[in-house]
Amino acid sequence: MIADIQLVVSLLIVIAVVAVIARRLNIPSPILLVAVGVVLALLPGLPTVELAPDILLLLVLPPVIYSSAVAMSWREFGFSLRPISLLAVGCVIFTTAAVAVACHWLLNLSWQVGFVLGAIVSPPDAVAPLAIARRLNLPRRLSVILEGEGLANDASALILYRFAVAAVGGELFSVSHAVGTFLAIVAGELIWGLAVGALMLRLRRWVADPRIEIVLSVLTPYLAYWPPEHLGGSGVLATVTAGLYISWNGLRLISAGTRLQGIFFWDFLIYMIEGLVFLLTGLQARVVIAGIRSYSAEELLISGAVVSAVVIVTRFIWIFPATYLPRWLVPAIARRDPSPPWQWPFVLGFTGVRGIVSLAAALAIPLVTANGMPFPQRDLLLLLAFVVVLITLVGQGLALPYLIGALKLADTGRREAEEKRVEEFRARILAIEAVLERVRALAAAGSIPKAVAERLTVHHTNRLELVETRSIGDEKHQERVKLTDQVELLLLTQERDVINDLYVEGRLKDEIRRKIERELDLREANLASVRNETGGP
Repeated sequence: MIADIQLVVSLLIVIAVVAVIARRLNIPSPILLVAVGVVLALLPGLPTVELAPDILLLLVLPPVIYSSAVAMSWREFGFSLRPISLLAVGCVIFTTAAVAVACHWLLNLSWQVGFVLGAIVSPPDAVAPLAIARRLNLPRRLSVILEGEGLANDASALILYRFAVAAVGGELFSVSHAVGTFLAIVAGELIWGLAVGALMLRLRRWVADPRIEIVLSVLTPYLAYWPPEHLGGSGVLATVTAGLYISWNGLRLISAGTRLQGIFFWDFLIYMIEGLVFLLTGLQARVVIAGIRSYSAEELLISGAVVSAVVIVTRFIWIFPATYLPRWLVPAIARRDPSPPWQWPFVLGFTGVRGIVSLAAALAIPLVTANGMPFPQRDLLLLLAFVVVLITLVGQGLALPYLIGALKLADTGRREAEEKRVEEFRARILAIEAVLERVRALAAAGSIPKAVAERLTVHHTNRLELVETRSIGDEKHQERVKLTDQVELLLLTQERDVINDLYVEGRLKDEIRRKIERELDLREANLASVRNETGGP
């Protein structure tokens, strides 16, 4: 136990150091974490860190998927459901079949083993592409499609994986049975996810305690994931559905205090999980290399190159017809959702980054089949999955910023950011104007004293003036806003100094000091949020 704790602490230290270096070098930290993990795995004398696939699939994956689903916009997800479905289901099946064909005809593997590998490497990762693309100012529609695909494709890939593994063990594969089972799993998980989301939201509203509510929020993805997974499904769709339901309904049923604490908690939790996942991915290099001594270097290089090329090229072959054919065949789709420029599907094709789920599925391949025979080419499958993860995550991940710059997609992202800024300020202004109108109505009806109405009017009028000033983008107004922010921070510092002096002099109890400090922290955090997220300097 002590050794395991020391190992976890050591991994956290590595994550912190790599995060600092990645920021200095302007390299996405997921890529650097994988590379550092590979280097550490190959250093002699260091302990072998072997990833347990059950821990990943049952403990790590549910909160990551759930958090992404809660952060996803239900409206944007619904609008992009067609391209998401075509990628999460269609492209996964197409890639699985293409890899199986290539493995059978070019690498002389059996059809069953080829389909196992295809199912393993077919789903792009739910974490890695967005962790890389999030900082690259992609157009919002592309980010939504990538995120939605990452949330949904694991379900179809893991179900295909189970069918393929069973076929290697000698079970007969029936297309009609597989399709019927798949549809039953999808329907069952959607219903279960909705039920879990509704139950947990109402339970959280009933307990009305932020700490207990956060505990319930942590339990939600596991409650959604584990039962379907135990019954033969994947658990992914149920977890996504529960997260989307809470995203849509949480605003009405989750208190402000819980949201404030929950945001900080979940941001930290997912940051730590993602860091550990990427580092552990690289650390599996030693486990992978240990099992390939029976293959020549030439065999390994050719096999890795073939499978990686098929995985990358297949996505491009699928993405363009999936983007344009529905619009050409169904004019109503084109009217509702006009065809994007070719650069958009090209970037979607390029961001098919594989990650930890593919590696975990490879590690989870049983040592023996259902009929008691050793699983054929298990070590080779594990190596090929690792190679695909490395090539797509490190290779494509490093090239992605340059590709986005060359295609000038960052300009589109910046224009969208400006449009969102205008929309946000318009909403803020309308909301404050509605508040002022309500104050006047309450005063006119005699519901509040005149003095209270005057104070509220002055307060919200000042808020309105500040928001209107921030909404003006010219340099003169922005300099005024910047000066106002600097003075506000100076005044907050002055308040902190006075509170600290009173505490040091023994004129203020510790409990009261912390309460006041928390209020000052909230004011400062709110100021930083306004400056960073609403167009402030």
